[in-house]
Amino acid sequence: MKARDLIQSLRPAQWTKNFFVFAALVFAERALVLTLVLRTVAAFAVLCFLSGALYVVNDLHDAAEDRRHPKKCRRPIAAGRISPRRAVVLAAVLGLGSLAAAFALGFPFFAAAAAYAVLQVAYTFKLKHVVILDIFIIAAGFVLRVAAGGLVIGVPISSWLLICMTLLALFVAMGKRRHEIVLLDAEAPDHRPILKEYSAYLLDQMISVVTASTLIAYCLYTVSEETVRKFGTADLIFTVPFVLFGIFRYLYLVHKKGLGGSPEELVFQDKPLAASIVLWIAAVAVVLYLV
Repeated sequence: MKARDLIQSLRPAQWTKNFFVFAALVFAERALVLTLVLRTVAAFAVLCFLSGALYVVNDLHDAAEDRRHPKKCRRPIAAGRISPRRAVVLAAVLGLGSLAAAFALGFPFFAAAAAYAVLQVAYTFKLKHVVILDIFIIAAGFVLRVAAGGLVIGVPISSWLLICMTLLALFVAMGKRRHEIVLLDAEAPDHRPILKEYSAYLLDQMISVVTASTLIAYCLYTVSEETVRKFGTADLIFTVPFVLFGIFRYLYLVHKKGLGGSPEELVFQDKPLAASIVLWIAAVAVVLYLV
């Protein structure tokens, strides 16, 4: 067993999802308060190690199925490079250590982190076999990250932010399911039984609904009376084009390039998508902190 295998089993590439913990800091206009920035960075680190431990638990449970997958078969546990015993120890140490660190950051954040852990374990052992609910559980993980970011710095989370985050997470989760079905084709149910309950056509219909809902929700958020009153400006509307381009680019990658299985990798691999995200972040920063 090599250190590289241990690190790989924690799936550090997927830790980018934990950047959603910074959403509350930015949209609460607290990104220039050093103490709160440091607390959020600490929360990010805790969620990274906690999610790493949960990925190990998932890989232990799904090892047999992963061995039949063209890509997941290369994961350290599925490939046999890490023994089940060592994987259990790794997950236990990281999981308990992360929860202890979360408690040190305050009970509200600990409660969110613990809820995330319980939800992911329930997903691994049971809920991922329940059609449609499995997609909502994936989305709930993103929403809990956003909520955790607000709880760790003690700021309320906008209902608009939670709605937009939920819809965006559903959009990504559905794209991931569609990619699995297209990639594995007839063998999809052998890898993940729940996939027999879906079809590319069904997911396309669901994606269409969520895509429209996401765009409408974000547009309404930028011009809502609550948002304008909170930020003292209606200029957030100028960030909409970047959101539009990002979502349309993602759809293009899912439907025309057959991608979407690893959303976190697409952000780094596709330059136009990465550029739209960076420009959106820059536009939001300008509107909230410089205008």
